[in-house]
Amino acid sequence: MERPARLCGLWALLLCAGGRGSAVPTETQLPVTNLSVSVENLCTVVWTWNPPEGASPNCSLWYFSHFGDKQDKKIAPETHRSEEVPLNERICLQVGSQCSTNESENPSIWVEKCISPPEGDPESAVTEFQCIWHNLSYMKCSWLPGKNASPDTNYTLYYWHNSLGKVLQCENIYREGQHIGCSFDLTTAKDYLFEHNVQIMVKDIAGKIRPFFNIVPLTSHVKPGPPRIKNLFFQNGNLYVQWENPQNFFSRCLYYEVEFNNSQTETPVIFYVEEAKCENLEFERNAEDTICFMIPGVLPDTLNTVRIRVKTNRFCYEDDKLWSNWSQAKSIGKMPYSTFYITMLLIIPVIVAGAIIVLLFYLKRLKIIIFPPIPDPGKIFKEMFGDQNDDTLHWKKYDIYEKQTKEETDSVVLIENLKKASQ
Repeated sequence: MERPARLCGLWALLLCAGGRGSAVPTETQLPVTNLSVSVENLCTVVWTWNPPEGASPNCSLWYFSHFGDKQDKKIAPETHRSEEVPLNERICLQVGSQCSTNESENPSIWVEKCISPPEGDPESAVTEFQCIWHNLSYMKCSWLPGKNASPDTNYTLYYWHNSLGKVLQCENIYREGQHIGCSFDLTTAKDYLFEHNVQIMVKDIAGKIRPFFNIVPLTSHVKPGPPRIKNLFFQNGNLYVQWENPQNFFSRCLYYEVEFNNSQTETPVIFYVEEAKCENLEFERNAEDTICFMIPGVLPDTLNTVRIRVKTNRFCYEDDKLWSNWSQAKSIGKMPYSTFYITMLLIIPVIVAGAIIVLLFYLKRLKIIIFPPIPDPGKIFKEMFGDQNDDTLHWKKYDIYEKQTKEETDSVVLIENLKKASQ
């Protein structure tokens, strides 16, 4: 029994060896050829290549590609790949080919092609670059000058997105303190909100600084405009607020903050609202444009002031941190003791007007009291010595008069004596 068993084992071993000898070894695919790279628009990098030379006609070629850090892997039958990439650093793409989409098979040798960063001193490029899309109407970008950039550098911003036929230059350059910025219209881009980006390049006119590139997703850094309060009214002890969303936004894409201020409280109350709606109310409303919110337990005999702001949410946008400006405040109700305040507002101007008239009437006297006249030394001196000279002249005139009178009297007496003597 042992010999037949050994013969069966030997026969099985020979069959296995024969099967292995008949297997065809997997061959490594040839590499792609003529790999090249080019830049379109501002930040669209395009790699193109040709199929491997001598590829088997029975091989259905697929191309694997990834960047130098083995990220963003992609497999496709096309002989090209394009990506929107900021060109501030060296970017390399590696491409390989094989006859199937199975990564476990042996691909060809990887072929690499790189694109160099822009020329210039890296320390001269702009820093702290950011862009905000205001109300889906215009984009406002700002930055700080580079460390090694001249203070008198004249900056230029270029932008492009898919709804534009060509790269455009931003004309509205401005300065706010140390920051420099530019704003440009971006209304048509809202039609491509979830599909495309805005490519931006900042450089100087003289070409002395290193260009800076940035790609801004349309779903990030969106700041809505302020809402508009349409109506305030009381019902069943509650205050209802109606407002319109900012233009270009849907209610499902926004969160709200309602600030409520009552004349009897010192600090306002903030309500954070994710879903704003009022049910079973009889007022005109549009489900898409008009929003409603109820503030409970509000007294109608007090002055109540409301204002609202909004921000985007994660259902529609990537960024949910940029609040809009506050809406214009709207008030309802009345201040307590309003009659007293109105009376005071009428009486105070009358009192002030009367006081002004009295002041004008007694202005001269008040002027003398407040600013008394300064004595004139010359006049004082004249009064002291001028009066004394007048008295002296008076006495001199009196003496002359007495002397003349006496002489006239003596003459008369002498004449009378002579008359008597002659008789």
